[in-house]
Amino acid sequence: MQPTHAPSRASVKALFPALAAALAAAFPAAAPAAEEAAAPAAAAPAAAAPSAAAGDARAVLAGAGAWLAAQQKEDGSFSNPKHPGLTAIALWGLEGAAAAKESAGEDASAERAAAEKAAAWILSRAQDDGGFYTRIPGRAGGGLSTYNTALCLAALSFSKRTDPEFVGKVLAARDFLASSQLEGDDGFAGGFGYDKAAPHRYADLNNAVFAIEAMRRTQRFEDLRPAGAKKADLDWDAALSFVESLHNGDGAGDDAGGFAYNHADAKADGAASDGRIVLRSYGSITYSGLLALVYCKLPPDDPRVRSTLDWVSRHWTLDENPGMGEQGLYFFYDIVSRALSVSGFESVPRSAESGGGSVEWRPALLRKLRSLQRPDGSFVNRNGRYWENDPVLATGYSAVAAAFAGGLLR
Repeated sequence: MQPTHAPSRASVKALFPALAAALAAAFPAAAPAAEEAAAPAAAAPAAAAPSAAAGDARAVLAGAGAWLAAQQKEDGSFSNPKHPGLTAIALWGLEGAAAAKESAGEDASAERAAAEKAAAWILSRAQDDGGFYTRIPGRAGGGLSTYNTALCLAALSFSKRTDPEFVGKVLAARDFLASSQLEGDDGFAGGFGYDKAAPHRYADLNNAVFAIEAMRRTQRFEDLRPAGAKKADLDWDAALSFVESLHNGDGAGDDAGGFAYNHADAKADGAASDGRIVLRSYGSITYSGLLALVYCKLPPDDPRVRSTLDWVSRHWTLDENPGMGEQGLYFFYDIVSRALSVSGFESVPRSAESGGGSVEWRPALLRKLRSLQRPDGSFVNRNGRYWENDPVLATGYSAVAAAFAGGLLR
């Protein structure tokens, strides 16, 4: 059933007739990417992105991959080992760097070796309950178990390993994530928080997207579960309901079509509209919402997807994280690339207010990344919110963004 806050097909066409036509022309065959992402390949077909974009992606990844490999610790981890998700993001970046070299017929053994070492370290973090995280004595929820497990599981999905140890830990992590989904009838139901052991009930859209993506990307491993064993999966209807509850509808003014972080902490200012409070939409969370809708198997012509693309068309920029400035800028690039790639959208129509026309997002994003890359191949955000002043994290995000923009990962 379509929620009351989501715009109907008729309202989308009535409000944005020019945009509806532009979207139909721009995205004629953008449907089954979510199904493909359930069983991703390390290297996508060459036709997945224009050759120029792939070339720019290889240029970015050559430096980023070498720099990341040089930062790896002896045990295989990256950055702060208390949070395995940081190593997972670096692993994603190394997978992209290896795919870039292999697509050009070059030797990627160094990147593959670093990736395998990182994956082995992540597997060593597996807890008895199946999660990938570090326990912090005396702090319930302090290990951010759901957040770290989701990032690690998604990163491991690129592995081609099928040995019993690897498959067993992946399936146990799927069990853990499925059990982390909140039940009930409040605004958090169907969502995910940072840690299933947290003392307070909590969920937000980013943690939900991380869990949703990890479960979709590792779905194929369920075929390897022992016969008769209960398979792990999410309550997808509940997940979609949670995602939809953070989607701003027609009456939200400039926020219409965008997403908010959660019901209690929007991560941006609130906005009054028609006598009610609207959680303000902003860039990275709106692309997270788009990715969630696609993984919940909504087609590109669904009105909820179309209205989200309308928000994107009205706020398109790569100069900042719209509504957040430099905060979370490199995660913004990462999620833009993954959301548009997995959705199958090759260009972003611009609204009339934004000058009209359309933007081919892949070359635009890769040009931006090349302009920000430091001479040593790394990236860093001078704004330290969300840990992006850690160059390992910012470089990992950037490598993932380049790999998806170049069609090297999918």
